[in-house]
Amino acid sequence: MIKEGDSLKAMVLEKTCDLLEHKNPLILKDLPKPKAEKRQILVKVSTCGVCRTDLDEIEGRTMPSTFPIILGHQIVGRVEELGKACSHFKVGDRVGIAWINSSCGKCEFCLSGKENLCYEFKATGRDVNGGYAEYTVVPEDFAFKIPESFSDEEAAPLLCAGAIGFRSLSLCNMKDGYNIGLVGFGASAHLVLQLIKYMYPTSKIFVFTRSETERAFAKDLGAYWTGDIPDVSPEKLHAIIDTTPAWKPVVEALKNLERGGRLVINAIRKENTDKEYLKNIDYERDLWLEKEIKSVANVAKKDVENFLSLAEKIPIKPEVQVFELEDANKAILEIKQGKIRGAKVLKVS
Repeated sequence: MIKEGDSLKAMVLEKTCDLLEHKNPLILKDLPKPKAEKRQILVKVSTCGVCRTDLDEIEGRTMPSTFPIILGHQIVGRVEELGKACSHFKVGDRVGIAWINSSCGKCEFCLSGKENLCYEFKATGRDVNGGYAEYTVVPEDFAFKIPESFSDEEAAPLLCAGAIGFRSLSLCNMKDGYNIGLVGFGASAHLVLQLIKYMYPTSKIFVFTRSETERAFAKDLGAYWTGDIPDVSPEKLHAIIDTTPAWKPVVEALKNLERGGRLVINAIRKENTDKEYLKNIDYERDLWLEKEIKSVANVAKKDVENFLSLAEKIPIKPEVQVFELEDANKAILEIKQGKIRGAKVLKVS
């Protein structure tokens, strides 16, 4: 029996499934409230962003370390309890928690600021419980101060959609004046577009998405040109960021890449439903002349810190759709169905 005050409500994933066959994989449960260990902080969750990676976990493309698991890695809340060895925060501070939950701190990657590549990397909401719950814990070194200019709802997508978009852009070898393409236009891309306009003001932004609504949204935010996934851009692109779950957009994007250009894939996994499409890659047409394809893996602490600072300075304004915690299944299903405008955020408390 859980005593009153020692419990929390959470939306829990107990097993992987096909979301279209089983539309309510997350189950509302009462669970014991966690306690902050020596170097951890206990956070009362206010909001948590809903990410396509959560969908990948539900459908088994990136597997949780254990079941049951509480998903969610774009968390905003207030510090409620400090571990005995904590010194960075005080009770009541507003903090964010991102996909990076911890790393070993000792390997060559951690020591060079690339914790995202650590062999002991642990992800919030996959390897440890996340933010689809009223409370969560995190090592204090992996919690982030949230700029006051953002509401809790606005801040949540900055912690993954924004931070991973920032990392993707940093890997593009961009210069002001270069043409850049965004393939897919969901939570991450709508923030990256605003980032590009600030960092590279004379660059043209080309957006590829199958949704007419998303193309109109991209135009509203300042895209130079928009088109469907298979369309040929009117100019060659020096860099392209792909945020889609499929292989077809990658293959189609390559034909628009300039000589020496780089395509950055911002996805933790690709669905295999159209893997056969990879056979359409033609080396001479698509990859020759020093074109590159580069993946993005997780985020490092500096990605989150630097992006939050930039987002406040610009300022970036995320577009969000807010759902109650109990409606997490609905929010996830809408991502699966492609019903996306900006970012989806759960209002937890």
